Amino acid sequence: MEILITGGNGQLANEIKGIINTGKSDIGKINTNNINSIFYGSKELDISNHKQVNDVINRVKPDIVINCAAYTNVDGCETDPDKAFMVNSIGPRNLAIECEKIGAKLVHISTDYIFSGNSNKPQKEYDLANPKSIYGSTKLMGENYVREFSSKYFIIRTSWLYGEKGNNFVYTIINLAKTKKEIMVVNDQIGNPTNANDVAFHILKLINTEEYGIYNCTGEGECSWYDFAKRIVDLLGEDCIVNPCTTEEFPRPAKRPAYSSLDNMMLRCTVGNDMRQWKDAIDCFMKKYMKVEGNRK
Repeated sequence: MEILITGGNGQLANEIKGIINTGKSDIGKINTNNINSIFYGSKELDISNHKQVNDVINRVKPDIVINCAAYTNVDGCETDPDKAFMVNSIGPRNLAIECEKIGAKLVHISTDYIFSGNSNKPQKEYDLANPKSIYGSTKLMGENYVREFSSKYFIIRTSWLYGEKGNNFVYTIINLAKTKKEIMVVNDQIGNPTNANDVAFHILKLINTEEYGIYNCTGEGECSWYDFAKRIVDLLGEDCIVNPCTTEEFPRPAKRPAYSSLDNMMLRCTVGNDMRQWKDAIDCFMKKYMKVEGNRK
């Protein structure tokens, strides 16, 4: 099974690579003996360039494409909507068109930000999207293009993603906790922290099936960014005070959903939902992080 992964230098692609190489994740083992994988970073493959996508797909002839490439700078999308549209919308369109030509399956990674944040209960896959930011709007358009041009797709909606490699909220809080006596974190935005290792495991489980469709794939349970940061600092053991604040006290260019919790219903009803509780997942992540840091000292 030939798999092509875009966004090959990112945190999700890194977790996919680790599981393919070892045959195991934090959740459990998975058979990856039949997988031959090739990872493309943005310098090797610009998914917004249709000719490049056509050339690479026709050369590699993958059975499956996993699209981890995205422009994820939420505030940056507000100031450069053309770049956001090129990467988050046109890129998935190009991949979907070329995958369909050769009969390849397409896994596309999407986001909780396609929802408005006005709900008071976790969003299911069939709930109507209503994004409030350029990032959310371009990611939704990417979903729509995948659905329009591909017949063998898995759209994976995840949220508050963190992994071993790359920049993410967990590393931001770790760095702040090591250098500041106090930090402020918003307490009125609620969602699902998600370990990228868990998402990678479910992607590799799904690609062996024909259970096509849209999937929510997030950590179980919900919390605020403040709750998440507090647990990270507590596990880190740094003498740093985490103070809650409101979104109004911490203004950003892009509007964030106040409530973006997702319900992993499609996983439960098909291949099974093995996503961990968010507290268990971050505890495991921090334990590994502390071990690596301890070995460096």
